[in-house]
Amino acid sequence: MTTGTLQDYFAALERLKQGRPNTVPKGMRITNDAVALEAGRGKGSIKKSRPIFYALIQAIDEAATAQSHPKYVEKERLRKAKESAEQCRRDLEAALAREVSLLREVYALKKQLSKLTGGKVLPLRGTAPAADTR
Repeated sequence: MTTGTLQDYFAALERLKQGRPNTVPKGMRITNDAVALEAGRGKGSIKKSRPIFYALIQAIDEAATAQSHPKYVEKERLRKAKESAEQCRRDLEAALAREVSLLREVYALKKQLSKLTGGKVLPLRGTAPAADTR
């Protein structure tokens, strides 16, 4: 096996570690088979019994271990998403409260206007009275 082929495997491993694979699906677990497929080789082409692959297999194992540890990162991302959703809920409730307050104010002003002009209170959400078209 040439060193160029081994370099292809290491380049594939780096792409997987960075989360930018070319051939395998993004987010795939880092395994010997994933690295082989990303390098353009077949599944099972990285053999543990071959001495030339010892350094590569060790690097793959380290990357796989590092990939499995960021569960705290996922938990942190989930916590931030929950906080964001809670903040959005609070903002929505505040906006709805403002809208209700403004609707009450509009109703009171329309009522006051009708007392001053002697007309009826107009509905808040309705169609305007149709004009007589005779």
